[in-house]
Amino acid sequence: MIRCCFAVLLFTFNLHALKIEITKGEVNPDPIAVVDFYNPDGIDNLGEDIVKVLTNDLEASGLFTAIGKSAFLQTAESLSQSGPNMSNWRPLKARFLVYGEVKQLSSGKITISFRLFDVLTGQQMLGLSYNGEQKNWRRMTHIMADSIYGRATGETGVFDSKIVFVEDMNNNRKNPKKRLMIMDWDGFNPQPLTDGENLVLTSRISPDAKKVAYLAYVNDKPRVYIMDLKSKSSKELGHFPGMTYAPRFSPDSSKVVLSYEKDGASAVYVMDLASGKLNQLTEHRSIDTSPCFSSDGKKIVFVSDRDGPKPQLFIMDADGGNVKRISFGKSGSRYFQPAWSPRGDLIAFTKQVEGTFYIGVISPDGTGERLIAQGYMVESPTWSPNGRYIMYSREGSIRDKSQIDMIDLTGRNRRRIPTQKGATDGSWSPLLTSIMSND
Repeated sequence: MIRCCFAVLLFTFNLHALKIEITKGEVNPDPIAVVDFYNPDGIDNLGEDIVKVLTNDLEASGLFTAIGKSAFLQTAESLSQSGPNMSNWRPLKARFLVYGEVKQLSSGKITISFRLFDVLTGQQMLGLSYNGEQKNWRRMTHIMADSIYGRATGETGVFDSKIVFVEDMNNNRKNPKKRLMIMDWDGFNPQPLTDGENLVLTSRISPDAKKVAYLAYVNDKPRVYIMDLKSKSSKELGHFPGMTYAPRFSPDSSKVVLSYEKDGASAVYVMDLASGKLNQLTEHRSIDTSPCFSSDGKKIVFVSDRDGPKPQLFIMDADGGNVKRISFGKSGSRYFQPAWSPRGDLIAFTKQVEGTFYIGVISPDGTGERLIAQGYMVESPTWSPNGRYIMYSREGSIRDKSQIDMIDLTGRNRRRIPTQKGATDGSWSPLLTSIMSND
C-alpha cells in the first residue's frame, strides 16, 4: 500500500550542504524560485501540479519561502533548453532555483527530472530524475522535495511519509463513530483502515511502517490490536482480563509497550510480538501509563501519579530499572502522552495547567522544558521522521471538530494538515524511502 517503484538517476552533487541557522527561536526562510516544470508532451496539467505539491512541501517546512511566478524572467522551456541565466534570478533575491520537466515514457509511465541551483554562486547543487507510473506522481514529487530539503539544509526530509490517524465520522460526543485512516503527510490520498463499526483510539504506526497498534472497543471491551497494513487484517495483542491501552512499538518494531489496568491501577508491560512473551516493567501500585521507547530502545518514558495526584513524566531502563522523574513544572501541572524524538534528544508531551493545554518538549534529563503550542485542547504529539516537527491534535472549542496541526520546534511555524472530517491521534511514519532502501 505504501510502496511504489521508480528509478532515480543522479546528475550532479558538487557542493556541501548549506546549514540553516536557528537563533532566538526564529527561522529566516530562504527565498526559492520554483518554476513550473516543462511539459513538452502535454501530460494533463502535471508541469504545474508538480510545482504546487513541491512548493507546498518546501514552504510547510518553514525553511523556504516561494517567490511569486509573476516575477520570473525565464520560462520552463527556456530553462530546459538553455539552462538558467543567473542575472535573471539574482535581482529577485532568490537563494535557490528549481526547475525541471516531465515527459511521457510509455503507457502510464513518466519521468520527472529537476535541477537545484545555488543562485548566489550560480552552481548546480543537485540534479535527479525519477521514473515511475503516472499515478504515483505525487509521491515522486514528495521524494523530490525531500531531496531538495536535504541538499539545502543538511537534514533528512519528511515529505515521503504517511500519517495514521483516527477520523471522527460523526462529530458526536455522546455516541462517537470513529475509524482508523491513513493518508499522505499533507492530507492527500486518505484511505480507511477500519470500517467504523468499533470505536478506535490511539493509533500508532510501527517504525518499519508495516503495522499499526491501536485501541478498539469490541463488545464494549477495550483491547489493543495490531493491524498488518498490507493485508488490513487485525489481531488482538494477547488476552488480558482487564483493560489494555496506550500501545507503542519498540524502535525495531519487534515489541509493543503498553499499559494494563487491574484492581484500579495500571502498570507498564512489554510484549514480544513474535513469541507473545509478556514482561511486567512496573508494579500495580499507582497509575503508570503512556509508555514510549527511546529511539535506541534502551529507555522508556512513561506517565505516573506515584509522586502525588498530578501525573508526571518518568524515565526508566527498558527492563524497568532505574526509574527517575524528569518533569517538575509549577504546582498543578499535569503531564500526559510523552513521545520520544527519533533523534533521541527531546521528549514531546501534552501538559495541562488549570484549564489550558500545551504541547511541549523536554530533554531526557529533565532540563530545558519549552512549551511550543497551546489551546483549549491540544494533545497527542507525534514526531516527524527527522525530529524537527511535531504533529498534534487541536480543538478550538467544545463546538469545533478536532484537527491535526503541525509545528516546528521554534513554535512559530504552525500549519493545519487538511482532513475531510474531524481527526485525532495522528501517528507520523518514518521516511518511506529510507525503509525501502533497508528492505
